[in-house]
Amino acid sequence: MSNVEKTLSIIKPDAVERNLENEIKEMFKNNGFSIIKQKKIQIEKSEAEKFYKVHETKPFYNDLCTYLSSGPIVVIVLEKDNAVFANRKLMGDTNPKDADEGTIRKKYGISIDKNSVHGSDSVENAKIEIDFFFKE
Repeated sequence: MSNVEKTLSIIKPDAVERNLENEIKEMFKNNGFSIIKQKKIQIEKSEAEKFYKVHETKPFYNDLCTYLSSGPIVVIVLEKDNAVFANRKLMGDTNPKDADEGTIRKKYGISIDKNSVHGSDSVENAKIEIDFFFKE
């Protein structure tokens, strides 16, 4: 039985400034994802704060918001069976040092903060996050 889902991926400022968008998109395609929508944008810190609201009580919240709004990002809607889980597996651990070989963060991540990509952590959050950037 098919369980096609959509998930949001963000190619973060560190990866965009190193011109890694195409390599990362290729990794998605090579792992069976369809890219449904994508756009390159720059967001304000206030928008990053809304986007990461779920983390507002955490110590890293301010730095995360500052970082996400520090340069252009590419927001992408990915689709495939079990997309949320599959994308998280492909991204790898939040800390690139702990990420498995062959994952995006192992290959391109610089640090726990500059880890090149964001991905939705649940089907519910994927819908919220996709709507955040791609309001129909």
